[in-house]
Amino acid sequence: QVQLLESGGGLVQAGGSLRLSCAASGSIFNINTMGWYRQAAGKQRELVATITRGGVTNYADSVKGRFTISTDNAKKTTYLQMNSLKPEDTAVYYCNVQGIKQGYGPFNSWGQGTQVTVSS
Repeated sequence: QVQLLESGGGLVQAGGSLRLSCAASGSIFNINTMGWYRQAAGKQRELVATITRGGVTNYADSVKGRFTISTDNAKKTTYLQMNSLKPEDTAVYYCNVQGIKQGYGPFNSWGQGTQVTVSS
């Protein structure tokens, strides 16, 4: 079993910053990809940013230049630094981690979600 613990959401004014964290724990052999997705009210869940084990990143066009994803591999933790936040960034943000469990089965785990609200 793989568990994800998210933290760092909250309420911020437009133009402000927040940093989200997501720590993975459990029976993990290795992690291949860590990422963040978000779901605004009434909309589908969408990709925000991902990072591979080798450090290759991918960002949604809407957050390029404002958000930065990073990892601490030793801590099995990913971070999402969000700067220049806009009201349209308001959503529940979900962490996603994919990899291999001890015993060599794959896993694809989701965090519980953390609310980010940006006021205008």
